[in-house]
Amino acid sequence: MKYKFFIPVFFVMLAFTACKNDTKNNTPETVEVDSADDITQNATKERSAKKEKVSFNDSKMEMVYRHYINLKDALVSTNTENASVAASELITAFNNAEAADTALKAAQNIVAANDIEEQRAAFVVVTTETENLLKDNVVSGTIYKQYCPMAFNNTGASWLSGSSDIMNPYFGDKMLRCGRIEAKIE
Repeated sequence: MKYKFFIPVFFVMLAFTACKNDTKNNTPETVEVDSADDITQNATKERSAKKEKVSFNDSKMEMVYRHYINLKDALVSTNTENASVAASELITAFNNAEAADTALKAAQNIVAANDIEEQRAAFVVVTTETENLLKDNVVSGTIYKQYCPMAFNNTGASWLSGSSDIMNPYFGDKMLRCGRIEAKIE
């Protein structure tokens, strides 16, 4: 008879203890989640911190390089408005450096484009022309020519960077780290 009383009490205590433990285990934990845009911005800030100082024999080339990097960073961040602004500033730098008409036209296409993919396509020409301007004008530091073989349906495309870290302007946050260092301009 004594056992009949203790058995229900035992099961009630067991159930209470089990529920109490479940409550502890189901307590939500705080988890920090970065959006793709946050990751791109953090990676851009990280890359900027590691960026090597590059000096040129002509201040006009320094301006071309600075505005080119601003344009590349806007494309990495998939920001069409910032890319347009940076391309507009690059046009001024190209004019001052007496860049080829193809460079000016490609930069103008970036300013006029409302679509990030159009801007990225024009950036290929901007990169080629910028490389031609800068390659014989670096006094100190290193510019990294980087390459993504998957850009533009696997035809590939290059870009210039002041850091050895890969920050892909052709894919942005979709494939931020896709690419390799192809050459150095020193």
